[in-house]
Amino acid sequence: MWKLKIAEGGDDEWLTTTNNHVGRQHWQFDPDAGTEEERAEIEKIRLNFKLNRFQFKQSADLLMRTQLRKENPINKIPDAIKLNETEEVTNDAVTTTLKRAISFYSTIQAHDGHWPAESAGPLFFLPPLVIALYVTGAMNDILTPAHQLEIKRYIYNHQNEDGGWGLHIEGHSTIFGSVLSYITLRLLGEEADSVAEDMALVKGRKWILDHGGAVGIPSWGKFWLTILGVYEWGGCNPMPPEFWLMPKFFPIHPGKMLCYCRLVYMPMSYLYGRRFVGKITELVRDLRQELYTDPYDEINWNKARNTCAKEDLYYPHPFVQDMVWGVLHNVVEPVLTSPLSTLREKALKVAMDHVHYEDKSSRYLCIGCVEKVLCLIATWVEDPNGDAYKRHLARIPDYFWVAEDGMKMQSFGCQMWDAAFAIQAIFSSNLAEEYGATLKKAHEFVKASQVRDNPPGDFSKMYRHTSKGAWTFSIQDHGWQVSDCTAEGLKVALLYSQMSPELVGEKLETEHLYDAVNVILSLQSENGGFPAWEPQRAYAWLEKFNPTEFFEDVLIEREYVECTSSAIQGLTLFKKLHPGHRTKEIEHCISRAVKYVEDTQESDGSWYGCWGICYTYGTWFAVDALVACGKNYHNCPALQKACKFLLSKQLPDGGWGESYLSSSNKVYTNLEGNRSNLVHTSWALISLIKAGQAEIDPTPISNGVRLLINSQMEEGDFPQQEITGVFMKNCNLNYSSYRNIFPIWALGEYRRVVQNI
Repeated sequence: MWKLKIAEGGDDEWLTTTNNHVGRQHWQFDPDAGTEEERAEIEKIRLNFKLNRFQFKQSADLLMRTQLRKENPINKIPDAIKLNETEEVTNDAVTTTLKRAISFYSTIQAHDGHWPAESAGPLFFLPPLVIALYVTGAMNDILTPAHQLEIKRYIYNHQNEDGGWGLHIEGHSTIFGSVLSYITLRLLGEEADSVAEDMALVKGRKWILDHGGAVGIPSWGKFWLTILGVYEWGGCNPMPPEFWLMPKFFPIHPGKMLCYCRLVYMPMSYLYGRRFVGKITELVRDLRQELYTDPYDEINWNKARNTCAKEDLYYPHPFVQDMVWGVLHNVVEPVLTSPLSTLREKALKVAMDHVHYEDKSSRYLCIGCVEKVLCLIATWVEDPNGDAYKRHLARIPDYFWVAEDGMKMQSFGCQMWDAAFAIQAIFSSNLAEEYGATLKKAHEFVKASQVRDNPPGDFSKMYRHTSKGAWTFSIQDHGWQVSDCTAEGLKVALLYSQMSPELVGEKLETEHLYDAVNVILSLQSENGGFPAWEPQRAYAWLEKFNPTEFFEDVLIEREYVECTSSAIQGLTLFKKLHPGHRTKEIEHCISRAVKYVEDTQESDGSWYGCWGICYTYGTWFAVDALVACGKNYHNCPALQKACKFLLSKQLPDGGWGESYLSSSNKVYTNLEGNRSNLVHTSWALISLIKAGQAEIDPTPISNGVRLLINSQMEEGDFPQQEITGVFMKNCNLNYSSYRNIFPIWALGEYRRVVQNI
């Protein structure tokens, strides 16, 4: 059986940590673990997912939840409350449902205080790791037979009915998802003509060839296929490392890029500059024959550079971008690789200096899974026996997640993000004193997760920003400051500071609160909004050179209503409790941020959310920001419009349900069949309650609360439904804890504000 390990590093000499691995989560396989009954229960869970995989594409994270519930048993909870559609939502019904929900959620809290959860969904996360391990020869060292079985289970489970695989598990089939998934299965030993899983590989190959073959794979796919040896560098647009040698003031210097883009470009430019290709094995030769509609040796690779399948194309390249790629490919590259080869060598060294700096700064976690694998293979190409590569291998388990649908790769973990929301949800209920043990553990996790130092050395020279006092999205070892994570961490630290230490533990030292405020203030943009990771450094026109065909807004840092809202809320509460620290700067910052929120409201009263789906999510954050500053339904037209918007989207059952298509199409779209989603319903309810809709007409709110109450499961959990997270406008990311956190939060707000308990 697979077992989730928490805050453990073992005796691995290649692992380093800043806080004794607090928050770390990784899975280990123990063939002797569990009773016969327990193993049978897991197999039943897996089979149930497989049989229903086309209707319910997201796993319910049941392996983790089953394990932790057995490790943290609780006394019997009250029976679930069920209300008919006309029945009053009583204080007892809400309080009982809340206690059942919080009690259940407390059982799946880890001993170090965080709530483990899946943070996955994109189908392009895992294949590059398998490719990298195959190329470096470490496949069987890292991926045991148990790992390989679960990875194959995951890929098979998420094949679409038409035979292809999507960009993410809920998406339509794409060449990118299909080719990478197909290759992964082949590298893991599956035969091309295997009859396994209802001839999944045969169907997958047919879908690929019917849609033009691998030549139409987007740019990231072209890169990884080239590394493996089933595509050619001549079919890739240039990634010259010489950009690292440009003066820092140059508009397209990599230091001005969004950090995620910059950290992808670093190792990519090195591997491109080296023209690295893995060993051409018999399997690689077979893949060359399986994935193309034309013979491999007859493919026009220059034409293929800008070929992208229509199923994958979300962000078409502007003409000027393709023109620039052509000049770089046909004119500049030949010069850099021959007459100016010494310049190329210098650029490659600078690129790897940055790779090593980022590796060490993040304890070899890197900023995310895409960058992690790229840096891993770059360090191996530089030195197959080097310490950097060995440290990378040691951190791979941090990215794996196992559920009933198989083994997947996480974005990088959402430990701190989920914990901050979970704490606020419990506080909202006015039941905190009944859950002191849960809150105390969570408090210790929050305190242990704050980043206590800036990146090492002259970090500005490495294009890094101050991080001392920040909170990351995941764990302290990760090291990357995030504006909203820092603001949410500050907010919960301040909430804890108002409670009895006997109940929740000692409060965070004031100097650490000051450090967090300093980070937040340092990130505000000229327009008043807040970016996510670093200050805005680039011109907006640079986005025209976004090389990815399936993402939007990836090349430069930009402002987000969510980050701006979190900053407003955190700073407003801080100013109230600590009025003597940087007061005028904070007031000016909040004033500008509020204006940004008001200015970005859509004409229909909504706000576009960039990190959750979509208008429901953005509107919740915006409403919270305005209310935190003292605005209400009666004195703020923006809140009135927000309520009107949300009420216009309420469904007949009292809930809300927004499709991920809202994010990509930028038009509010209901879920298919006008289904409700409990997380969307909760976001809408919190917004309406905080905006003051209950004073005007509480009936719509009560109808939504009734749906939450009636949807609670017997053990106190809530059902897993559609994915509600998103990034770069076009890719879904699941947060499996949301289904617990936000119903608790909405019910808590209803109990505290509407029922005044």
